[in-house]
Amino acid sequence: MTRLQFGFFFWPYTPEYTIRMARLAEEFNYHLVGIADTPGNAMDPWVSLTLVASHTTRARVPMCVTNVVTRHPAVTAAAVASVDLVSAGRAILGVGAGHSGVINLGGAPASPETLREAVAFMRALLNGERASYGPATIHLPWLRRRVPVYVAASGPAALRVAGAVADGAFANYGLQSELVAQAGALIRNGAEGAGRNGDDVEVWYVACLDCAEKRDVALEKLGSILGFVAAYILGRSPERRGVPPELLPAIRELCATYSTRRGEMDPGLVRRLGLFDYLRGRLAVAGTPDDCIEQVRAARQAGVRRLMFTVSLAADPARAVELFGRHVLPALPA
Repeated sequence: MTRLQFGFFFWPYTPEYTIRMARLAEEFNYHLVGIADTPGNAMDPWVSLTLVASHTTRARVPMCVTNVVTRHPAVTAAAVASVDLVSAGRAILGVGAGHSGVINLGGAPASPETLREAVAFMRALLNGERASYGPATIHLPWLRRRVPVYVAASGPAALRVAGAVADGAFANYGLQSELVAQAGALIRNGAEGAGRNGDDVEVWYVACLDCAEKRDVALEKLGSILGFVAAYILGRSPERRGVPPELLPAIRELCATYSTRRGEMDPGLVRRLGLFDYLRGRLAVAGTPDDCIEQVRAARQAGVRRLMFTVSLAADPARAVELFGRHVLPALPA
C-alpha cells in the first residue's frame, strides 16, 4: 500500500503562533501546512501564508482555502503566484464556494457554476496563459512555474467541479469507507464528464484533529469544530449526504443555530443535540495518540491516502500537531 501523506491547516491568530506552526510542520515532516481564509477569526491569510512559506523549506504551502466571492479570482491568482515565488515553488491554491470567509462578511457562497468558471480561469492563469474572466483578460508574465489549483469540496456538485477543472481536491465529506467511496466516485464522474482522467486529480481528505495526552482534553472542545464543519458539509441537504434519518432534525437544528465566529462558538451544542458521537466518527481523528493511530488506520482501510487536518479549534493546536507528529506518524507503517 502507498504510504499515507499528512498535512494540516490552521487559523493564524498571531505572527508568533503562525511561525511556530510552520516550524512544527518542518520538524515532523508534514507534507502540507496551510492557512485558512476566515475574516474576523484570524489574521489575513496571504500575509500568514507568506510567513509559513518563509519558515519552511520542504512542506507544500496551500491556501486552504479561500473563496471566489470576497476576493476577485485574478487577485487571488496573483497572490498565490507571489507566495509561490517566496516558497521556491511550493504553493498550492485551495479555493471553494465559501463558508466563514463569506458568511462572516455577510455574503453567500458561490454557486457550482461560478466556482467552476473561476477555478478554470485561475488554473489557466496559473499555467502561464492569458485568461478571461468577465470583461477582463489577464496575464501573469512574471509567473515562474505552474501553480496547482485545488477545489475544497464538501458536496456532490463541488466534488464534480473538482474532478472537472482542478488539479486536486480537499474533500471534506467523511472518513468512513462508504463516504470515501462516494466522494471519489463524484470526483471521477466530474473528471470523466470533462474528458479527463479522475486519477490525475490529487485528493486530500479533510478531517478535524485534536490529539492530547488525555482523551477528555482532546474531546472537550471538539464540538466547536465539529459543528462548524458539519454545518457546511451537511447543512444544505443532509438527507442526501449520508445522514441517518433519525439524526436529520438535530442536523437541521445545528445548522440553524451554530456560529462561524470563533468568539460565539458553543462547543457543547453538538452534544446537546445528540450529534457528538456521529460527527466525531465521520469527521474527526481525535483522542490520545493511540486513539489517533487506530482512527488513521481505519481511514486508510477505508481508502484514504492523504489526510489534511484542520487544527484551528483544537484545545491546543500546536500541541496537537506536535503529539501527532511525534507519536502517531512514526507508528504508521510504510
